Amino acid sequence: MSNDLPAVRTAGATDAAGIAAEFIGVTQRFGTFTAVDDIDLRIPEGKLTTLLGPSGCGKTTSLRMLAGYTRPTSGTIRIHGVDSTTLPPEKRGLGMVFQSYALFPHLTVAENVGYGLKLRKMSTKDIQRRVTETLDLVGLAHLGASKPKKLSGGQQQRVALARAIAIRPRLLLLDEPLSNLDARLRVQMRAELRRIQAETGLTVVLVTHDQDEALEMSDLMVLMRGGKIMQTGAPREVFARPANRFVADFLGYENFLTDQSKTFVTVRPEHLAVGADDTGDALRLDATVVSTAFRGVDLLVTLDAVDGAGETVRLLADVRAGDGAVLTPGTRTTVSAGGAHLVPLHDSGKE
Repeated sequence: MSNDLPAVRTAGATDAAGIAAEFIGVTQRFGTFTAVDDIDLRIPEGKLTTLLGPSGCGKTTSLRMLAGYTRPTSGTIRIHGVDSTTLPPEKRGLGMVFQSYALFPHLTVAENVGYGLKLRKMSTKDIQRRVTETLDLVGLAHLGASKPKKLSGGQQQRVALARAIAIRPRLLLLDEPLSNLDARLRVQMRAELRRIQAETGLTVVLVTHDQDEALEMSDLMVLMRGGKIMQTGAPREVFARPANRFVADFLGYENFLTDQSKTFVTVRPEHLAVGADDTGDALRLDATVVSTAFRGVDLLVTLDAVDGAGETVRLLADVRAGDGAVLTPGTRTTVSAGGAHLVPLHDSGKE
C-alpha cells in the first residue's frame, strides 16, 4: 500500500511551525445568543484534538466555523497560516465526517469513497488506486462492491471516514462520529480512529460530549462551556489538574470541599481514605457514614463531613471491601487524603 495518504500542504502557506489551524478572538452570535464567545485556540499539526463539553457549549459551532459552514460574527480563523475566515468550505481542503455518515445509498462502498475524487476530476486509474489504498487502510477492501445498507453501523462509519480521508484533506473534522454506535463498537472504533490518525499523520479535530472518548483518543483536549474554553491540555495533564470545578465535575471528580488551609479543592473517591491512622495527611475530617455499596473488590462509601469552611459536604470514598467491612450507616469515622491527591480549584462552582 502506498504511504501517500497524509494531507498535502498548500504551496505558499506561511503557518507558524506545527500549527494546522488557529482561532483568534472568534465569536459566533445567533441573534442575542452567543454560541462561541471570543475564543483563542491553536490546533497542532498532525495531532488529534478533541472539542469536549456538554450540549450547547459551542463545540459543534466551532467545528462548523472551521469547516466554513458558518462564518464567525467576529474574529479570524487561519488554516495553515492562511486567513480562511471567509473561504467557502470547498476552498478549505478539509474532510468532514458527520454524525449521520451521509453515505449515498445508491452507490457502492468504492463509489462512495471515490466520490470526492471524481469531483476533483482525477483519472479513473488514480481514483481506483486511491480508493483501494484507503479502503485497505480502514479494513474494508473486501466490501468495495457492497451497498451501504448491507453494512453494519461500524462499517458504515469506516466508509464515511474513508471517503473523507481519500481526498487527502489538510484537516479531518469529525462531528460526534461514534455517537450512533453501540457501546462495544464505540470502544472498537476509538482504537481504529486513533490507529488511522497515527498511520496517516492527519490533523484531526473531533467533537464529542464523551469524556472517556476524549481522554482515550486526544493529543490535545479542549473543554468548553457556555461558548468559552475552560481548559486545554494533554488528557493526562487536564485529568490530573482540572482548572476549575466545571472541568473536574465533567471529568468525573466527585468530592468538592474546602480544606484546613481554606483552599477549595477536589479529590477523587479512590484517593479518599476512610478511618486511616496516618496523621501526616494534608486533609483529615471527622465524618459519618451515610451508606455503603458493595461492588465486589471495592466498597463505595458515602459520608457526611464538615469541611474547613464549616460547611457540611457529601463525600464519596472508594475503599477495598475488606477494609470497609465495619462501615455501616451511622458509623463515626474520619476521611483523609494526602496533599498530592488534593487538586486546588480556581472557583467553587457557585453561581
